[in-house]
Amino acid sequence: MRAKPRTRAVVTVVTALSAVALATTGAVAAVSSAGSAIDADGETGLAAAQLVWSDEFDGAAGSAPDPANWNHETGGGGWGNNELQVYTNSRANSALDGNGNLVITARQEGGGYTSARMTTKDKVEPRYGRVEARIQIPRGQGIWPAFWMLGAQFPDTPWPNSGEIDIMENVGYEPHIVHGTLHGPGYSGGGGVGGAYQHPQGWSFADTFHTFAIDWSPDRISWSVDGNTYMTRTPADVPGTWVYNQPFFMILNVAVGGNWPGYPDGTTQFPQQMRVDYVRVYDTADGGGGGGTGTVTASNGMCLDVAWADTANGTPIQLAHCNGNAAQSWTFAADGSVRALGKCLDVAGGGTAPGTRVQLWDCNGTGAQQWARDGGALRNPQSNLCLQPVGRVQNDGTHTEIAGCDGSAVQSWTTP
Repeated sequence: MRAKPRTRAVVTVVTALSAVALATTGAVAAVSSAGSAIDADGETGLAAAQLVWSDEFDGAAGSAPDPANWNHETGGGGWGNNELQVYTNSRANSALDGNGNLVITARQEGGGYTSARMTTKDKVEPRYGRVEARIQIPRGQGIWPAFWMLGAQFPDTPWPNSGEIDIMENVGYEPHIVHGTLHGPGYSGGGGVGGAYQHPQGWSFADTFHTFAIDWSPDRISWSVDGNTYMTRTPADVPGTWVYNQPFFMILNVAVGGNWPGYPDGTTQFPQQMRVDYVRVYDTADGGGGGGTGTVTASNGMCLDVAWADTANGTPIQLAHCNGNAAQSWTFAADGSVRALGKCLDVAGGGTAPGTRVQLWDCNGTGAQQWARDGGALRNPQSNLCLQPVGRVQNDGTHTEIAGCDGSAVQSWTTP
């Protein structure tokens, strides 16, 4: 069990809003810690964006979240913040409700508390795009719901160097405020760089569903609530290294107690439930979403190619002389997939053994289709193995496979 890497104080940025401002201008001004206003468009719109992954949580009441998308982290021990809950994989703490929602339930059981913490590590690891969820948060003193992300290299790269993007956090003593924060090397815990959004009417966010999102592109992240952008951060805003131009995995959880929210008291009622209508990842229209489209070139100048330009499932991926055709045009999508000819670069059978072949397959959001750009390598996080030509031979027509990552030239690719 790993600790939750956040020991925090309340962030210092609070957004000042009014119902009049929303009604008349459709815009929100966020006040930064330096006191300057960040103008934001009230409607960020997804008309030109492409949905590349989602979980709509459709399923029978009482059924488990889709294991192709979600892992359960379990255990207690405070999670680095002196929290009280024990996370479980029980349906009593995480289940579909039959009405299109995931429900994470924090319960008081005996002398303690149980809840759920779910991640998409090694399954869905976006790099750029819009990441959003429609959530009705729980309420009460000591209740701490969150929708957030950690760098995909965690825990091999320890926190905070791995990076953390908090899309939405709420502490129960501030029912009308939600927070967004960055944690990285030199600015973590109480020193995280963030801001907060206040409900325009001052009502509790637990009263109904709200949409919490980031719009994420190279060297830029913007936070929004219900389409109202309230904060934008760039490398100039952080007092350390910007570590957000890499894949991240998503996390949903409800904590009970901790250094920041404090602890339940006589006013806190249990059980408390966080309802999640959906989680979605979009490639955004500004071109930042997936990190580019173009050829993927081996160290000897040959191109990654769909054999015979065949779109059938199972078509081998090979090296070939570069020719500029569509079979050599690859898009790095925001859901972590790499796409050509309308399909995805796929590890055959979801295999995790060295030597497993790489092929073209219908995009399905599984870990077999996740690829992280680590230096010059293309690594499949599910197997933690890297793409290379079979037998390490860089010839025209050589098929590809996954193998132990070794930093060699045959595992080095130039990507768009």
